[in-house]
Amino acid sequence: MTDYKRILVTAALPYANGPVHIGHLAGCYLPADIYVRYQRAQKRDIKFVSGTDEHGVPITIRAMKENITPQQVVDKYHDLIKESFAQMNISFDIFSRTSNKIHHETASGFFTKLYDAGLFEEKETEQFYDEKAKTFLADRYIVGTCPVCGNPNAYGDQCENCGTSLSPDQLINPRSTLSDATPVKKKTTHWFFPLQNYEPWLKEWIINDHKEWKNNVYGQCKSWLDNGLQPRAMTRDSNWGIKVPLPNAEGKVLYVWFDAPIGYISATKELTDKWADYWCKENTKLVHFIGKDNIVFHCIIFPSMLKAHGNFVLPDNVPANEFLNIEGEKVSTSRNWAVWVHEYVKDFPGCEDVLRYVLCANAPETKDNDFTWKDFQDRNNSELVAIFGNFVNRAMVLMHKLCKGKVPPLHADILDEADQKLINNIQQAATNVERLIEEYKFRDALFEVIDLARKGNKYLQEKEPWKKVSNDNEQGTSELNQKLIDNCLHICLQLTANLSILINPFLPATSKKILHLLKVVDKMLDWENAGKIKLLSVGYSLRAPELLFRKIETEEIAAQVEKLKKGSMQNAESKKQIEESKKENEVQVAVVKPEIVYEDFAKLDLKVGTIINAEKVEKADKLLKLEVDLGFEKRTIVSGIALHFKPEEIINKQVVVVANLAPRKMRGIESNGMILMAEDENGKLHFVNPDENINAGSSVS
Repeated sequence: MTDYKRILVTAALPYANGPVHIGHLAGCYLPADIYVRYQRAQKRDIKFVSGTDEHGVPITIRAMKENITPQQVVDKYHDLIKESFAQMNISFDIFSRTSNKIHHETASGFFTKLYDAGLFEEKETEQFYDEKAKTFLADRYIVGTCPVCGNPNAYGDQCENCGTSLSPDQLINPRSTLSDATPVKKKTTHWFFPLQNYEPWLKEWIINDHKEWKNNVYGQCKSWLDNGLQPRAMTRDSNWGIKVPLPNAEGKVLYVWFDAPIGYISATKELTDKWADYWCKENTKLVHFIGKDNIVFHCIIFPSMLKAHGNFVLPDNVPANEFLNIEGEKVSTSRNWAVWVHEYVKDFPGCEDVLRYVLCANAPETKDNDFTWKDFQDRNNSELVAIFGNFVNRAMVLMHKLCKGKVPPLHADILDEADQKLINNIQQAATNVERLIEEYKFRDALFEVIDLARKGNKYLQEKEPWKKVSNDNEQGTSELNQKLIDNCLHICLQLTANLSILINPFLPATSKKILHLLKVVDKMLDWENAGKIKLLSVGYSLRAPELLFRKIETEEIAAQVEKLKKGSMQNAESKKQIEESKKENEVQVAVVKPEIVYEDFAKLDLKVGTIINAEKVEKADKLLKLEVDLGFEKRTIVSGIALHFKPEEIINKQVVVVANLAPRKMRGIESNGMILMAEDENGKLHFVNPDENINAGSSVS
């Protein structure tokens, strides 16, 4: 950290086409806020920028659904999203929007700089066109029947029912979402950014210089680079977006993933006249907080754009999180399977920190995690209430009962091993939390804070200061016992003050409540005070205790689960319709591929092989690396069957292999062949293999 004079933190620009849900919070906004609040406590020069992404296909689709203009859509959801973040205490320095004039000017200027430098490739391509609506169609504007599952409303880029990535060419009976007309291919011109030219530089910059990046980020970047980069169109045919600033570009706008990350720059311009200090000076630390679905844009495309433009700093880190599922299922906005932030704050007023706590404690930092309402209740009641809140409350209650409501003195001459151990624990916790936050390990850092409160509870229970009070009015409490009481509660109150500092990045409202009880100002939250045990002055009067958290009742949880179920009822009906459509389309699906002649089939070299080894591919949930004996040689084949078979189950299994398929790299592993599989009506895969074992290498005809 000492090498940097300033820090710029960005959080992904959410699409202004709907409200934000807890998956958004857990993915990047809460981690970013924790990091920023900590750095502010360190008194570092830091700016935190974000805003709504207000261009692109999702906006126009939402406008069509709601029968309003795209501008009305972005105005509506920008305000809702901004309010939701504010309610959850996400402390942006600015939350801007890409429809602002300053952003249009910045993005247009960026494009023009690259164009004038001759860095774009102008290409004519064929794209789908709606002759009735007289407009080119992005993939999301085309729907049809999925060739895999029969869903009649699959998009041109993906089927949301089965998750298969698609292209419009693969859809059965494709139709335009604008007019229901069948789209046709039409030629159009666009400007491509030659990503492949930046591949050598990216390999050096990422693979060699940023091995400290999170495994999921580093691995995804390496996979993209191993597979080779291709030119990418930076313009689109549309009437909604930033117009391409060229005289021959009527009806064309900048690609949303070209203009969106530039939104970080324009937001900083809007925030401060010194924006260039945060974007152009080398001693700036730039950190992008995103979800895993945005890794390629922030680690490959945007850095290449910045490099091409020149004069800009590059990201120091991109700590992307994985996805947060809900009650065992992926978040689905289309079927309302989500916990919406604006609804949560209404259902649980005053419990914003509880959600922050649960989302951080269960953060999907290294793998997809699952949010359940039962876990939400358990973490609140068993950790926030029973550990953290309980310790603070006990310390305050006992201070009022045994020390007349004032901070008692510390008698150093009788400090024992337990006292010193807790003091050391306070100091060590501050060191650990600092290190873990700097390493973007927010979940582990939060555990350190809760564990410190747990140690405080244990210390109080072992010391039992209430038992040292004498009930004999004549004798009274002995001087030694009073000193022991003083030491115990002095240390506990200093621990309480430290908890307010350490918890502040995570639970800012809770931190403020503790400050109020201790009658101290925000200045105490400066990180230089963390780990100190002289934060509260001896003899200082403190306020009466108040509970920091309330218990969450089972009835409240049941109501939330019921709300989710109601939201999914429509999806159940939709699935029923899809199943019926599948049956109707089974024959059609079966003959999707064009007819071939015998000579085409004869080109395939199908061999029987025996699987002699199988193992999971690292960081790839669906892939197995197989070693297959073909009789005449052994081959490595990467197959997407890991969700259906365990490696140990398929050793010695005979399979049919397409032996003359061109090699292909997958996750950096060269795959030499393909295993033939059959898929049943439930989506389960089955091997296509001989009825009985035959010699490996036997031909299949």
